[in-house]
Amino acid sequence: MSLKGFYLLPHPPIVIPEIGKGQEKRIGNTGDGFNVIGKEIAKKAPDTIILVTPHGVMFKDAISLSYENKISGDLKNFGASGISMELQINKSITSKIYELSYKNHIPVVMATNSLLNKYNTSIYLDHGAIVPLYFIDKYYKDYKLVHITYAPLGDINLYKFGMYINKAVEESGEEVVFIASGDLSHKLKEEGPYGYSPFGEKFDMEFLENLKDGYVKDIFNMDRENIANAAECGRNSVLTLLGALDKSKFNGELLSYEGTFGVGYGVMRFNVLSKDTSKLKQLELLQSHALEKRKEESNPYVRLARESVEFYLNKGRVLKKIPDYITDEMINVKRGVFVSLKKYGDLRGCIGTIFPAADNVAEEIIRNAVEAAFNDPRFYEVEKEELLDIVFSVDILTEPEPSCKEELDPEQYGVIVRKGRKTGLLLPNLEGVDTVEKQLLIALEKAGIKPDEEYKIERFKVVRYKEH
Repeated sequence: MSLKGFYLLPHPPIVIPEIGKGQEKRIGNTGDGFNVIGKEIAKKAPDTIILVTPHGVMFKDAISLSYENKISGDLKNFGASGISMELQINKSITSKIYELSYKNHIPVVMATNSLLNKYNTSIYLDHGAIVPLYFIDKYYKDYKLVHITYAPLGDINLYKFGMYINKAVEESGEEVVFIASGDLSHKLKEEGPYGYSPFGEKFDMEFLENLKDGYVKDIFNMDRENIANAAECGRNSVLTLLGALDKSKFNGELLSYEGTFGVGYGVMRFNVLSKDTSKLKQLELLQSHALEKRKEESNPYVRLARESVEFYLNKGRVLKKIPDYITDEMINVKRGVFVSLKKYGDLRGCIGTIFPAADNVAEEIIRNAVEAAFNDPRFYEVEKEELLDIVFSVDILTEPEPSCKEELDPEQYGVIVRKGRKTGLLLPNLEGVDTVEKQLLIALEKAGIKPDEEYKIERFKVVRYKEH
Protein backbone atom coordinates (compact mmCIF):
# COMPACT_ATOMS: atom_id res chain seq x y z
CA MET A 1 0.00 0.00 0.00
CA SER A 2 1.01 3.66 -0.06
CA LEU A 3 0.12 6.93 1.60
CA LYS A 4 -3.49 7.86 0.82
CA GLY A 5 -3.65 11.40 2.07
CA PHE A 6 -1.35 14.34 2.82
CA TYR A 7 -2.31 17.32 4.98
CA LEU A 8 -0.82 20.46 6.51
CA LEU A 9 -2.71 21.23 9.71
CA PRO A 10 -2.04 23.92 12.33
CA HIS A 11 -2.35 23.35 16.06
CA PRO A 12 -3.92 26.37 17.81
CA PRO A 13 -5.50 25.11 21.05
CA ILE A 14 -7.83 28.11 20.98
CA VAL A 15 -9.69 26.57 18.02
CA ILE A 16 -11.10 23.95 20.40
CA PRO A 17 -14.34 25.31 21.95
CA GLU A 18 -13.50 24.09 25.46
CA ILE A 19 -10.37 26.26 25.32
CA GLY A 20 -11.50 29.10 23.08
CA LYS A 21 -14.70 29.73 25.07
CA GLY A 22 -16.06 31.75 22.17
CA GLN A 23 -12.71 33.03 20.86
CA GLU A 24 -12.59 30.04 18.47
CA LYS A 25 -15.24 31.83 16.39
CA ARG A 26 -12.62 34.42 15.46
CA ILE A 27 -10.80 31.67 13.54
CA GLY A 28 -13.96 29.96 12.33
CA ASN A 29 -12.50 29.21 8.89
CA THR A 30 -9.70 27.24 10.54
CA GLY A 31 -12.22 25.24 12.53
CA ASP A 32 -14.25 24.62 9.39
CA GLY A 33 -11.13 23.44 7.60
CA PHE A 34 -10.34 21.03 10.41
CA ASN A 35 -13.83 19.56 10.22
CA VAL A 36 -13.60 19.10 6.46
CA ILE A 37 -10.31 17.22 6.85
CA GLY A 38 -11.69 15.19 9.76
CA LYS A 39 -14.64 13.99 7.67
CA GLU A 40 -12.36 13.31 4.70
CA ILE A 41 -9.98 11.17 6.74
CA ALA A 42 -12.98 9.29 8.18
CA LYS A 43 -14.02 8.37 4.64
CA LYS A 44 -10.49 7.14 3.88
CA ALA A 45 -10.63 5.05 7.10
CA PRO A 46 -6.83 4.67 7.39
CA ASP A 47 -5.25 1.95 9.49
CA THR A 48 -2.62 4.43 10.66
CA ILE A 49 -2.02 8.16 10.84
CA ILE A 50 1.57 9.40 10.62
CA LEU A 51 1.93 12.79 12.29
CA VAL A 52 5.04 15.00 12.39
CA THR A 53 5.00 17.64 15.13
CA PRO A 54 7.34 20.37 16.41
CA HIS A 55 6.21 20.01 20.02
CA GLY A 56 6.97 16.49 21.21
CA VAL A 57 10.22 15.48 22.88
CA MET A 58 12.75 17.10 20.53
CA PHE A 59 16.42 16.27 20.16
CA LYS A 60 18.70 18.78 18.46
CA ASP A 61 20.59 16.11 16.57
CA ALA A 62 18.07 13.33 15.85
CA ILE A 63 14.47 12.88 14.77
CA SER A 64 12.42 11.38 17.59
CA LEU A 65 10.14 8.38 16.91
CA SER A 66 7.83 7.60 19.84
CA TYR A 67 8.15 3.89 20.53
CA GLU A 68 5.90 2.51 23.24
CA ASN A 69 2.72 0.47 22.95
CA LYS A 70 0.60 3.52 23.70
CA ILE A 71 0.97 7.28 23.86
CA SER A 72 -1.24 9.68 25.79
CA GLY A 73 -1.60 13.35 26.55
CA ASP A 74 -4.02 16.13 27.47
CA LEU A 75 -4.55 19.86 27.14
CA LYS A 76 -4.52 20.76 30.83
CA ASN A 77 -1.77 23.31 30.20
CA PHE A 78 -4.30 25.17 28.07
CA GLY A 79 -7.05 25.04 30.69
CA ALA A 80 -8.81 21.94 29.37
CA SER A 81 -7.71 18.96 31.45
CA GLY A 82 -10.86 17.15 30.35
CA ILE A 83 -9.49 16.85 26.81
CA SER A 84 -7.18 13.85 26.80
CA MET A 85 -6.22 11.07 24.41
CA GLU A 86 -4.59 7.68 24.52
CA LEU A 87 -3.63 6.07 21.23
CA GLN A 88 -1.95 2.86 20.19
CA ILE A 89 1.37 3.35 18.43
CA ASN A 90 2.00 1.44 15.23
CA LYS A 91 5.33 0.00 16.30
CA SER A 92 5.74 -2.00 13.10
CA ILE A 93 5.73 1.04 10.77
CA THR A 94 7.71 3.06 13.32
CA SER A 95 10.39 0.36 13.38
CA LYS A 96 10.55 0.23 9.59
CA ILE A 97 10.93 4.02 9.36
CA TYR A 98 13.73 3.83 11.91
CA GLU A 99 15.53 1.01 10.09
CA LEU A 100 15.40 2.71 6.68
CA SER A 101 16.47 6.08 8.08
CA TYR A 102 19.32 4.68 10.19
CA LYS A 103 20.56 2.58 7.28
CA ASN A 104 20.68 5.70 5.10
CA HIS A 105 22.45 7.86 7.71
CA ILE A 106 19.51 10.01 8.80
CA PRO A 107 19.91 10.67 12.55
CA VAL A 108 16.90 9.10 14.28
CA VAL A 109 16.19 7.82 17.77
CA MET A 110 13.60 5.41 19.15
CA ALA A 111 12.11 7.50 21.96
CA THR A 112 11.17 5.03 24.69
CA ASN A 113 10.24 5.93 28.24
CA SER A 114 13.32 4.16 29.57
CA LEU A 115 15.53 6.32 27.32
CA LEU A 116 13.70 9.56 28.07
CA ASN A 117 13.76 8.87 31.79
CA LYS A 118 17.43 9.90 31.63
CA TYR A 119 16.20 13.36 30.62
CA ASN A 120 13.43 13.42 33.25
CA THR A 121 10.66 13.13 30.68
CA SER A 122 8.66 10.53 28.77
CA ILE A 123 6.84 10.24 25.47
CA TYR A 124 3.57 12.13 25.38
CA LEU A 125 0.95 13.43 22.99
CA ASP A 126 1.76 17.11 22.60
CA HIS A 127 -0.68 19.82 21.53
CA GLY A 128 0.85 19.73 18.03
CA ALA A 129 -0.67 16.25 17.78
CA ILE A 130 -3.76 16.56 19.98
CA VAL A 131 -5.29 19.61 18.26
CA PRO A 132 -5.41 18.07 14.74
CA LEU A 133 -6.39 14.64 16.12
CA TYR A 134 -9.21 16.21 18.19
CA PHE A 135 -11.02 17.05 14.94
CA ILE A 136 -10.27 13.68 13.36
CA ASP A 137 -11.52 11.85 16.42
CA LYS A 138 -14.89 13.60 16.08
CA TYR A 139 -15.47 11.48 12.98
CA TYR A 140 -13.07 8.55 13.14
CA LYS A 141 -11.09 6.79 15.86
CA ASP A 142 -10.15 3.40 14.48
CA TYR A 143 -6.49 4.10 13.75
CA LYS A 144 -3.01 3.64 15.15
CA LEU A 145 -0.50 6.47 15.34
CA VAL A 146 3.09 7.03 14.27
CA HIS A 147 4.21 10.01 16.35
CA ILE A 148 7.30 11.84 15.09
CA THR A 149 9.01 14.97 16.43
CA TYR A 150 11.27 16.54 13.85
CA ALA A 151 14.79 17.83 14.54
CA PRO A 152 16.61 20.73 12.83
CA LEU A 153 18.74 18.46 10.64
CA GLY A 154 18.69 20.52 7.44
CA ASP A 155 16.31 20.57 4.51
CA ILE A 156 17.74 17.66 2.55
CA ASN A 157 17.86 15.31 5.53
CA LEU A 158 14.23 16.03 6.39
CA TYR A 159 13.23 15.51 2.76
CA LYS A 160 15.07 12.18 2.66
CA PHE A 161 13.42 11.19 5.92
CA GLY A 162 10.04 11.75 4.27
CA MET A 163 11.10 9.49 1.41
CA TYR A 164 11.87 6.71 3.89
CA ILE A 165 8.51 7.21 5.56
CA ASN A 166 6.85 6.63 2.21
CA LYS A 167 8.95 3.54 1.55
CA ALA A 168 8.11 2.12 5.00
CA VAL A 169 4.41 2.60 4.31
CA GLU A 170 4.69 0.92 0.90
CA GLU A 171 6.22 -2.10 2.60
CA SER A 172 3.62 -2.18 5.38
CA GLY A 173 0.54 -3.16 3.36
CA GLU A 174 -1.52 -0.64 5.36
CA GLU A 175 -3.71 2.33 4.47
CA VAL A 176 -2.00 5.43 5.90
CA VAL A 177 -2.43 9.21 5.87
CA PHE A 178 0.25 11.78 6.64
CA ILE A 179 -0.27 14.94 8.71
CA ALA A 180 2.36 17.67 8.87
CA SER A 181 1.47 19.62 12.01
CA GLY A 182 2.76 23.17 12.10
CA ASP A 183 1.82 26.81 12.44
CA LEU A 184 3.16 29.41 10.06
CA SER A 185 4.64 32.77 11.08
CA HIS A 186 4.16 33.88 14.69
CA LYS A 187 4.99 37.49 13.76
CA LEU A 188 1.94 38.68 11.86
CA LYS A 189 0.82 41.28 14.42
CA GLU A 190 2.39 43.40 17.14
CA GLU A 191 0.06 41.83 19.70
CA GLY A 192 1.07 38.33 18.58
CA PRO A 193 3.35 36.04 20.63
CA TYR A 194 6.59 37.40 19.12
CA GLY A 195 5.57 40.86 17.98
CA TYR A 196 5.39 42.00 14.36
CA SER A 197 7.86 41.49 11.53
CA PRO A 198 7.33 42.25 7.84
CA PHE A 199 8.98 38.91 7.18
CA GLY A 200 6.00 37.11 8.74
CA GLU A 201 3.33 37.71 6.12
CA LYS A 202 5.91 37.54 3.35
CA PHE A 203 6.96 34.05 4.48
CA ASP A 204 3.39 32.78 4.81
CA MET A 205 2.25 33.99 1.39
CA GLU A 206 5.33 32.73 -0.46
CA PHE A 207 5.33 29.41 1.37
CA LEU A 208 1.65 28.69 0.73
CA GLU A 209 1.78 29.82 -2.91
CA ASN A 210 4.70 27.49 -3.60
CA LEU A 211 2.85 24.62 -1.94
CA LYS A 212 -0.31 25.34 -3.92
CA ASP A 213 1.69 25.17 -7.14
CA GLY A 214 3.65 22.10 -6.07
CA TYR A 215 6.92 23.99 -6.50
CA VAL A 216 9.25 21.97 -4.28
CA LYS A 217 12.37 23.69 -5.64
CA ASP A 218 10.99 27.09 -4.70
CA ILE A 219 10.28 25.92 -1.16
CA PHE A 220 13.94 24.93 -0.85
CA ASN A 221 15.05 28.16 -2.48
CA MET A 222 13.21 30.55 -0.16
CA ASP A 223 15.24 33.39 1.30
CA ARG A 224 17.03 32.23 4.46
CA GLU A 225 16.65 35.60 6.18
CA ASN A 226 12.91 35.45 5.58
CA ILE A 227 12.71 31.96 7.08
CA ALA A 228 14.84 32.91 10.10
CA ASN A 229 12.73 35.98 10.89
CA ALA A 230 9.29 34.47 10.32
CA ALA A 231 9.26 32.51 13.63
CA GLU A 232 7.34 29.56 12.20
CA CYS A 233 7.16 25.96 13.31
CA GLY A 234 5.64 24.24 10.28
CA ARG A 235 8.29 24.31 7.57
CA ASN A 236 10.25 21.29 8.82
CA SER A 237 7.08 19.22 9.11
CA VAL A 238 6.22 20.16 5.54
CA LEU A 239 9.71 19.35 4.24
CA THR A 240 9.20 15.84 5.60
CA LEU A 241 5.79 15.63 3.92
CA LEU A 242 7.31 16.81 0.63
CA GLY A 243 9.84 14.01 0.87
CA ALA A 244 6.99 11.53 1.18
CA LEU A 245 5.61 13.06 -2.05
CA ASP A 246 8.99 12.84 -3.79
CA LYS A 247 7.90 10.75 -6.78
CA SER A 248 4.58 12.50 -7.26
CA LYS A 249 3.36 15.58 -9.07
CA PHE A 250 0.94 17.34 -6.77
CA ASN A 251 -0.73 20.58 -5.88
CA GLY A 252 -1.80 22.04 -2.57
CA GLU A 253 -5.42 22.97 -1.98
CA LEU A 254 -5.68 25.69 0.68
CA LEU A 255 -8.90 25.26 2.62
CA SER A 256 -8.26 28.19 4.94
CA TYR A 257 -5.65 30.65 6.12
CA GLU A 258 -6.08 33.00 9.07
CA GLY A 259 -3.77 35.21 11.13
CA THR A 260 -6.30 36.66 13.57
CA PHE A 261 -4.14 36.19 16.66
CA GLY A 262 -0.81 37.11 15.04
CA VAL A 263 -0.01 33.49 14.07
CA GLY A 264 -0.58 32.04 10.60
CA TYR A 265 -2.90 29.03 10.57
CA GLY A 266 -3.02 27.20 7.23
CA VAL A 267 -5.20 24.17 6.49
CA MET A 268 -4.16 22.45 3.26
CA ARG A 269 -4.70 19.14 1.53
CA PHE A 270 -2.23 17.90 -1.06
CA ASN A 271 -3.64 16.33 -4.21
CA VAL A 272 -1.48 13.77 -6.02
CA LEU A 273 -1.87 14.39 -9.76
CA SER A 274 0.42 11.78 -11.29
CA LYS A 275 3.65 9.89 -10.81
CA ASP A 276 6.93 11.73 -11.27
CA THR A 277 10.66 11.13 -11.16
CA SER A 278 12.54 11.74 -7.92
CA LYS A 279 13.42 15.37 -7.22
CA LEU A 280 16.19 14.56 -4.73
CA LYS A 281 19.23 14.95 -7.03
CA GLN A 282 17.86 18.21 -8.38
CA LEU A 283 17.34 19.55 -4.86
CA GLU A 284 20.82 18.51 -3.76
CA LEU A 285 22.31 20.27 -6.79
CA LEU A 286 20.22 23.35 -6.06
CA GLN A 287 21.55 23.50 -2.51
CA SER A 288 25.13 22.97 -3.68
CA HIS A 289 24.83 25.88 -6.12
CA ALA A 290 23.24 28.08 -3.44
CA LEU A 291 26.13 27.37 -1.10
CA GLU A 292 28.74 28.26 -3.74
CA LYS A 293 26.88 31.45 -4.62
CA ARG A 294 26.78 32.50 -0.97
CA LYS A 295 30.54 32.02 -0.66
CA GLU A 296 31.29 33.95 -3.84
CA GLU A 297 29.14 36.88 -2.76
CA SER A 298 30.52 37.01 0.79
CA ASN A 299 33.15 39.43 2.04
CA PRO A 300 36.55 37.81 2.75
CA TYR A 301 36.06 37.72 6.54
CA VAL A 302 32.94 35.53 6.59
CA ARG A 303 34.04 33.60 3.52
CA LEU A 304 37.20 32.57 5.35
CA ALA A 305 35.16 31.55 8.41
CA ARG A 306 32.87 29.35 6.31
CA GLU A 307 35.66 27.79 4.26
CA SER A 308 37.65 27.06 7.43
CA VAL A 309 34.73 25.01 8.75
CA GLU A 310 34.21 23.29 5.38
CA PHE A 311 37.90 22.41 5.18
CA TYR A 312 37.82 20.92 8.67
CA LEU A 313 34.72 18.88 7.82
CA ASN A 314 36.30 17.54 4.62
CA LYS A 315 39.92 17.07 5.76
CA GLY A 316 39.67 16.64 9.51
CA ARG A 317 42.34 19.26 10.13
CA VAL A 318 42.68 23.04 10.37
CA LEU A 319 43.28 25.09 7.22
CA LYS A 320 46.93 26.19 7.00
CA LYS A 321 47.22 27.81 3.59
CA ILE A 322 45.78 31.32 3.54
CA PRO A 323 43.46 31.73 0.49
CA ASP A 324 44.42 34.28 -2.14
CA TYR A 325 41.31 36.43 -1.62
CA ILE A 326 42.47 37.45 1.88
CA THR A 327 43.20 41.20 2.16
CA ASP A 328 46.44 42.81 3.33
CA GLU A 329 44.69 44.10 6.45
CA MET A 330 43.71 40.55 7.44
CA ILE A 331 47.37 39.52 7.16
CA ASN A 332 49.04 42.55 8.72
CA VAL A 333 46.73 43.32 11.66
CA LYS A 334 46.31 41.47 14.96
CA ARG A 335 42.93 41.72 16.70
CA GLY A 336 40.58 39.79 18.92
CA VAL A 337 37.93 38.04 16.83
CA PHE A 338 34.55 36.46 17.53
CA VAL A 339 33.01 34.02 15.05
CA SER A 340 29.29 33.30 15.41
CA LEU A 341 27.13 30.72 13.67
CA LYS A 342 23.35 31.05 13.51
CA LYS A 343 20.82 28.59 12.14
CA TYR A 344 17.38 29.95 11.28
CA GLY A 345 18.08 32.87 13.60
CA ASP A 346 19.14 30.71 16.57
CA LEU A 347 22.73 30.61 17.83
CA ARG A 348 24.56 27.47 16.64
CA GLY A 349 28.00 28.28 18.02
CA CYS A 350 30.14 31.23 19.06
CA ILE A 351 33.79 31.37 20.12
CA GLY A 352 36.06 34.37 20.28
CA THR A 353 39.17 35.98 21.69
CA ILE A 354 39.22 39.33 23.49
CA PHE A 355 42.90 39.74 22.70
CA PRO A 356 44.61 38.20 19.65
CA ALA A 357 45.95 34.69 20.11
CA ALA A 358 47.21 34.25 16.54
CA ASP A 359 49.68 36.13 14.32
CA ASN A 360 47.00 37.98 12.33
CA VAL A 361 43.25 38.42 11.84
CA ALA A 362 43.07 35.74 9.15
CA GLU A 363 44.55 33.06 11.41
CA GLU A 364 42.36 34.28 14.27
CA ILE A 365 39.25 33.76 12.11
CA ILE A 366 40.35 30.27 11.04
CA ARG A 367 41.02 29.24 14.62
CA ASN A 368 37.83 30.64 16.10
CA ALA A 369 35.57 29.47 13.26
CA VAL A 370 36.65 25.87 13.84
CA GLU A 371 36.27 26.28 17.60
CA ALA A 372 32.78 27.76 17.23
CA ALA A 373 31.64 24.97 14.90
CA PHE A 374 33.13 22.00 16.71
CA ASN A 375 34.13 22.92 20.26
CA ASP A 376 31.46 25.23 21.65
CA PRO A 377 30.36 23.15 24.67
CA ARG A 378 26.76 24.38 24.37
CA PHE A 379 26.21 22.67 21.01
CA TYR A 380 26.91 19.43 19.20
CA GLU A 381 29.40 19.57 16.33
CA VAL A 382 28.28 21.16 13.08
CA GLU A 383 27.56 18.67 10.30
CA LYS A 384 28.09 19.13 6.58
CA GLU A 385 24.37 18.94 5.80
CA GLU A 386 23.74 22.01 7.97
CA LEU A 387 26.08 24.41 6.20
CA LEU A 388 23.50 25.93 3.86
CA ASP A 389 21.22 26.67 6.81
CA ILE A 390 23.98 28.33 8.86
CA VAL A 391 24.83 32.02 8.60
CA PHE A 392 28.35 33.06 9.62
CA SER A 393 29.30 36.39 11.16
CA VAL A 394 32.72 37.69 12.17
CA ASP A 395 33.29 40.45 14.73
CA ILE A 396 36.67 42.21 14.76
CA LEU A 397 37.29 43.83 18.15
CA THR A 398 39.05 47.13 18.75
CA GLU A 399 41.48 47.43 21.66
CA PRO A 400 39.49 47.47 24.94
CA GLU A 401 39.74 50.71 26.93
CA PRO A 402 38.98 51.42 30.61
CA SER A 403 35.47 52.75 31.06
CA CYS A 404 32.65 53.34 33.52
CA LYS A 405 28.93 52.65 33.47
CA GLU A 406 28.09 56.20 32.31
CA GLU A 407 30.24 55.80 29.20
CA LEU A 408 28.60 52.59 28.00
CA ASP A 409 26.11 52.22 25.16
CA PRO A 410 24.97 48.66 24.35
CA GLU A 411 24.42 49.54 20.69
CA GLN A 412 27.82 51.13 20.16
CA TYR A 413 30.11 49.35 22.62
CA GLY A 414 30.74 45.84 23.84
CA VAL A 415 31.64 45.47 27.48
CA ILE A 416 34.21 43.53 29.50
CA VAL A 417 33.87 43.13 33.27
CA ARG A 418 36.75 41.90 35.43
CA LYS A 419 37.38 40.94 39.02
CA GLY A 420 40.64 39.13 39.64
CA ARG A 421 40.73 36.20 37.23
CA LYS A 422 37.00 36.39 36.53
CA THR A 423 36.17 37.94 33.16
CA GLY A 424 32.90 38.35 31.29
CA LEU A 425 32.40 39.80 27.82
CA LEU A 426 29.33 40.81 25.87
CA LEU A 427 29.34 41.99 22.27
CA PRO A 428 27.48 45.19 21.29
CA ASN A 429 24.23 45.52 19.36
CA LEU A 430 22.67 42.25 20.51
CA GLU A 431 18.95 41.62 20.11
CA GLY A 432 17.13 42.14 23.40
CA VAL A 433 20.08 43.88 25.10
CA ASP A 434 18.87 47.48 24.95
CA THR A 435 20.03 48.97 28.26
CA VAL A 436 23.39 49.38 29.97
CA GLU A 437 22.00 47.69 33.08
CA LYS A 438 20.99 44.59 31.15
CA GLN A 439 24.31 44.50 29.29
CA LEU A 440 26.29 44.64 32.53
CA LEU A 441 24.06 42.11 34.27
CA ILE A 442 24.59 39.53 31.51
CA ALA A 443 28.35 40.16 31.39
CA LEU A 444 28.61 39.82 35.17
CA GLU A 445 26.63 36.59 35.11
CA LYS A 446 28.95 35.17 32.45
CA ALA A 447 31.94 36.10 34.61
CA GLY A 448 30.46 34.73 37.82
CA ILE A 449 30.68 38.16 39.45
CA LYS A 450 27.90 39.32 41.75
CA PRO A 451 26.39 42.73 40.82
CA ASP A 452 27.12 44.16 44.29
CA GLU A 453 30.84 43.27 44.10
CA GLU A 454 33.50 45.72 42.96
CA TYR A 455 34.68 45.11 39.41
CA LYS A 456 36.43 46.88 36.55
CA ILE A 457 34.73 47.83 33.28
CA GLU A 458 36.25 48.08 29.82
CA ARG A 459 34.52 48.91 26.57
CA PHE A 460 35.32 48.15 22.97
CA LYS A 461 33.81 48.47 19.53
CA VAL A 462 33.46 45.83 16.85
CA VAL A 463 33.35 45.79 13.10
CA ARG A 464 30.79 43.16 12.19
CA TYR A 465 30.84 41.21 8.92
CA LYS A 466 27.83 39.01 8.19
CA GLU A 467 26.63 36.74 5.42
CA HIS A 468 23.40 37.59 3.61
